[in-house]
Amino acid sequence: MKLIQPNCRIQFTASDVDFILRTLGKHIWDKECIIKLLADEDTRDLILDDECLLHGLLEHRGCLEVSSHLYFYILVRNVLKRAGLNDRVVADYVAEVLAEFSISARSECVLPDQKTPLNYLFEMLIALQTADERTAFSLRLHVGNYSLFLAGLFPERIKHRNERRGFPNLRYYEQMGMTQFRIAGQHRLAHKHNLEGVLNTLGERFKTAREALNQLADRLVFLGDHS
Repeated sequence: MKLIQPNCRIQFTASDVDFILRTLGKHIWDKECIIKLLADEDTRDLILDDECLLHGLLEHRGCLEVSSHLYFYILVRNVLKRAGLNDRVVADYVAEVLAEFSISARSECVLPDQKTPLNYLFEMLIALQTADERTAFSLRLHVGNYSLFLAGLFPERIKHRNERRGFPNLRYYEQMGMTQFRIAGQHRLAHKHNLEGVLNTLGERFKTAREALNQLADRLVFLGDHS
C-alpha cells in the first residue's frame, strides 16, 4: 500500500506544460515563462484555476496527451470548489487518489509479507485488529481512499450490487470512509506526514466530496470495471 500524498501539482510533465501553453495561448506566455510560473506555488495555483484549462480538458477531441495528475487535479479542483471545498491541498490529495487508483494494481490492498491482496473492506477491518501501528495507519488510509474512490466514481455500481446481490450500500461506504479518515487524521503518523488537515477535512466532509466526485463519474469511463 502506497502512502498517498497531495502532490499532483509537482508531478506535471512536459506534455502538461505544452497543454497549458496551447490552452492559455502563446500570446500570453512562452514555454519557458510557463515553466517558471508553475514552479512558483502561488502563480502555479492561479494558473491551474483558470477555467480555460477545465474547458480544454472537457472539450478536447481525440487523444488527450496530459498526465493523469494534471487531468484529475483540474477536474477534482473544479468540482470540489463548486461544492464548497476550496482547499487546494484537499483537491490535490483526492486527485492523487484517483490517479493512483485508476491503475487497478495500485488500488489493491496488500499487507507486508503477504502476496494475496485483501479484496473486501471487511477483510481490511479484520486485519486492523492485529496490525502493527504503521500497517494499521496505512490500512485506515486505504479504506478511506478506496471508499471515496468507489462511492465517488461508481455509485451506480454500488447501488446495483446492493439491490441485486445484497452488497453494502452507498451509506456503508460513506460511513466507512468518514470513520477511517477521522481516526487516521488523529494518528501521530498523520502529523508526521503532514496529512492531518486533509484527513480531518475528508472525515468531516466525506459526503460532500463523494457527491462532488459523482459529477465526474460519467466522464471517467476509461477507468474500467472496479467490481
